[in-house]
Amino acid sequence: MSTSNTRDRILDALQDILISDGYSSVTLELVARTAEVSKGGLLYHFPSKAAMMVGLMERIRALAEEEFREAVVSEEGVVRYFLRTSLPQSAAESELYWAVIAALRSKEDIPSEAAEMVKGLFDRWGELLHAELTDPVLAETIRLAGDGMYMSSIAGLGQPDPELTRQVMERLAEASDKVRRER
Repeated sequence: MSTSNTRDRILDALQDILISDGYSSVTLELVARTAEVSKGGLLYHFPSKAAMMVGLMERIRALAEEEFREAVVSEEGVVRYFLRTSLPQSAAESELYWAVIAALRSKEDIPSEAAEMVKGLFDRWGELLHAELTDPVLAETIRLAGDGMYMSSIAGLGQPDPELTRQVMERLAEASDKVRRER
């Protein structure tokens, strides 16, 4: 079995446990059992529960970096890409991010490095929006609207009418077209 495959299985197991039972239920033993690896095999990749969380955040960051690259080169531009992806694309994505944020908020032994990675993802979208638009107020309004839609959705809060949401997103995108920097 390849090292990367084992590492991925461990992170998949961690993710499943976070989603189903929360961070307080995560133990090295449970993750090893769920991943079907020995505890020694788990410790080879992740010497602690905290190291596993950092590993999961690194995986999430790598996926987000790919989204950032796609947004920058896309025909639709960063604003439309950001708004379109400001609603989780699947129930699994929603559950994962909610579990991660709940774990970070738990104040348990989560390393600050993991929290900084998540904060960095939100900050990076703001940087990209501000770089694309000449109007910093509109860029920040779009960031806040997108973050709000995302957080509301993953928290399971009431959602506005889908048609109204589409209209809000379109209005913001149209306003951004007027102040979009030349590529």
